[in-house]
Amino acid sequence: MKILITGGSGLVGSSLTKVLLEMNYDVAILTRYPSSDLDVNQYFWDPSKLLIDEGALKGVDCIVHLAGTNISDRRWTKKQKKEIYSSRVESAEFLYQKIKELDIPLKSFVSSSAVGWYGAITSDQIYTEQDHNANDYLGQLCTHWEAKADQFINLGCKVSRVRTGIVLSSKGGVLPKMMFPINWFLGAALGSGKQIIPWIHIDDLCAIYINLINEHIPSGVYNGVAPEIITNNDFTCVIAEVLKKPLWLPNIPSWVLKIIFGEMSSILLNGSRVSSNKLIQSGFQFKYLTIRSALHNLI
Repeated sequence: MKILITGGSGLVGSSLTKVLLEMNYDVAILTRYPSSDLDVNQYFWDPSKLLIDEGALKGVDCIVHLAGTNISDRRWTKKQKKEIYSSRVESAEFLYQKIKELDIPLKSFVSSSAVGWYGAITSDQIYTEQDHNANDYLGQLCTHWEAKADQFINLGCKVSRVRTGIVLSSKGGVLPKMMFPINWFLGAALGSGKQIIPWIHIDDLCAIYINLINEHIPSGVYNGVAPEIITNNDFTCVIAEVLKKPLWLPNIPSWVLKIIFGEMSSILLNGSRVSSNKLIQSGFQFKYLTIRSALHNLI
């Protein structure tokens, strides 16, 4: 089976690529910046310019679409919002048109999505895959993102979408950024601290993708989050506990984060309760069920 990964040099993509290669899959990645440091077949593409090395698509059985500008890299200016959108939505549309144009007999399309589907809100509701999308920026972004993935059904493909929470990895992403101030005795929870952090260990997330690729779990939409529901307050405390560092500062006020990050602060100050029951009922087994077990492994 030949697997083509977009965003293969990113945090999730590089980890997934490594695991698939260890399992002896034929793996290739699409990237705008081919690198000699990556020991994998690389093909150039730039979806913003409608450019792609068509050799990447020859013989491909499954595409895993992970491409996307980091949503929390900087303030959500008009330019940044456009880049966030195009890197996910328009790139999927470009792939669809190319697969259709070249008449590639693709078997499956597995797309990343985000728990942002349910909106940047904090409530007592526990969201499942059956719940409708929110009408805020993230909800609408995920709606368009997933709609582009669903187009591949028209080509006879099996389509899956993984609504991912915060990915925990020692190699990048949120965790090192949260550890840094705590290590320097400057750590603190954000806002009220009551907002939920839907999280998942990088190894479990890669395992979800592999199970979908192998069809060990049925194709469809899944919440890529761990079973344990935890608040920002508790999450910060557990990191400090594992690092054996004290937390003495008060929570960082919401208004400070709003001034610094603007609209993007919504993803820091809000978070929904998201269920992973569908994954579990489909036969998926999490390796890291609790935040403590995940952090002890990563830190």
